[in-house]
Amino acid sequence: MIALTGAEIVLHDRVLSGAALLIDNGQIQDVRPHQEAIPPGASVFDLTGHFIAPGFVDVHVHGIEGIDVLEAPDAVARVAERLPKYGVTAFCPTTIACPPDALTTFLDAVAAAQSAHAAKSARVLPAHLESNFINSDWKGAQPASCLRTLQGASAASGAFSARDVLDVIAARRSAVGIVTLAPELPGGLELVRDLVLAGHRVSIGHTGATYEEAKAAIAAGARHATHLFNRMSSITSRSPGVVGAVLESNQVTAEIICDGHHVHPSLVALAVRTKSISRIMAITDGTAAAGLPIGSRARLGEQSIVAGEKTALLEDGTLAGSTLTMDGAFRMLLGIGFTVWEASRMCAGTPCEAMNLTDSGAIAAGQRADLVVLDREFRVKQTYIAGQPAL
Repeated sequence: MIALTGAEIVLHDRVLSGAALLIDNGQIQDVRPHQEAIPPGASVFDLTGHFIAPGFVDVHVHGIEGIDVLEAPDAVARVAERLPKYGVTAFCPTTIACPPDALTTFLDAVAAAQSAHAAKSARVLPAHLESNFINSDWKGAQPASCLRTLQGASAASGAFSARDVLDVIAARRSAVGIVTLAPELPGGLELVRDLVLAGHRVSIGHTGATYEEAKAAIAAGARHATHLFNRMSSITSRSPGVVGAVLESNQVTAEIICDGHHVHPSLVALAVRTKSISRIMAITDGTAAAGLPIGSRARLGEQSIVAGEKTALLEDGTLAGSTLTMDGAFRMLLGIGFTVWEASRMCAGTPCEAMNLTDSGAIAAGQRADLVVLDREFRVKQTYIAGQPAL
């Protein structure tokens, strides 16, 4: 048994001082007043001057430190090895739109990384597909050559069809968690219903849908919004757009990129105050440029990107994801006025609830001991994966 003492412990609704956190066999056994006796034989670690919070969970990350999840069969596992230094204990490897053969290789890599989980690596969750079924007018850095609709799905010679992509997803259901799509495309609502019925979490994103079309997608089962405010129709006085539909729906949990650039901090705060900390989750949308020096080059799928101060850019200057890591997202939320426990909910508890991870995301008896230890400046000092130090 391990006893972590002296730290301030971040619970789901408050910060607890003067308590000891007991861990055994990869699980949290108890949170008890520090003055109570620690079980005989426990290994005691004094973390005075630190915070212990649930490990961060990033449901939208394409890569880190020069590694893109689509670049090689071992890329997902290599990303998992590197994320704990940023406090991440679980993540959804995230694709951009890609051909079926690349998607097959990627999903096989996700399944392999899940079954051969390394002790000091972040847990690999089912993938997040920023899919082929997004609106080309709102594609951002997504490759136009890979976008498809369900109508006119026959493939030209040497090309691939929408059905080819869907067949890959169908053959590897357990490796696919979130699917981002634009519901206004031909056949979009039918696709929402089919994916929901198959057990996937459908996300509205890269979309020019009207308010009414977004509401129809929610009625069809969409329960997620991909990087709220970015690459989606927004609010005007007479047209609420996708943003308005997402903000008003308590059924939808929305991602927000918390780097202070993709979304103005005041809008992040407004969205949280509107939807609550239980319906907003912090994400990085991190790319292979994250963790690299400014000016470094990396890949996003088959495209070259450059690391900027807060974002990644395509060669033509198009915004192409971020260079953010989850510890930075946590600090940004604190910087705009949220409490430590509120920021923790958005970086851990809420994404776990969205992904139905009932054993993770909170410090409580019976939960996985996936933890991050932070100093007084909220820098990562240690990360625990299932009770074992990973950093």
